[in-house]
Amino acid sequence: MPMFVNTSPPGQCIFCRLVAGEIPSARVFEDELTIAFMDIGQVNPGHVLVATRRHAATLFDITADEAAAVARTVKRVAHAVRDTFDPPGLTLLQANGREGDQTVFHFHMHVVPRHGDDGIALSWPRKDPPADVLQGYAAQLRDTLARS
Repeated sequence: MPMFVNTSPPGQCIFCRLVAGEIPSARVFEDELTIAFMDIGQVNPGHVLVATRRHAATLFDITADEAAAVARTVKRVAHAVRDTFDPPGLTLLQANGREGDQTVFHFHMHVVPRHGDDGIALSWPRKDPPADVLQGYAAQLRDTLARS
């Protein structure tokens, strides 16, 4: 993802400032828990960000209700993007932490209309672990899920 330079004063979240109306934005939709607005770094026409209204840095910091609300808003916005811009594809992207390529530390999802020649590359090196290793990973996750 291209790097974003946050111009907010130290200790202030740019998305919180946007939610509060302190900085301008091209709002698309909002409800009690979410806000959708155009990404200022448009990759393709119709590139929208859907964020929680409440400040929460990552997926691990939002509530189940906020997660559901974001999913509903993303689906609604995705339909509007499709109906308005008619892209042949669509990518949803959500990043957590620096190592996950998160650049604004306020939970949000990108809704990105896609075209065959748009220059976006989402690829990573495959590791192809053996089946028994995958089964081990799955068992570890099942154990963790059973405890939660």
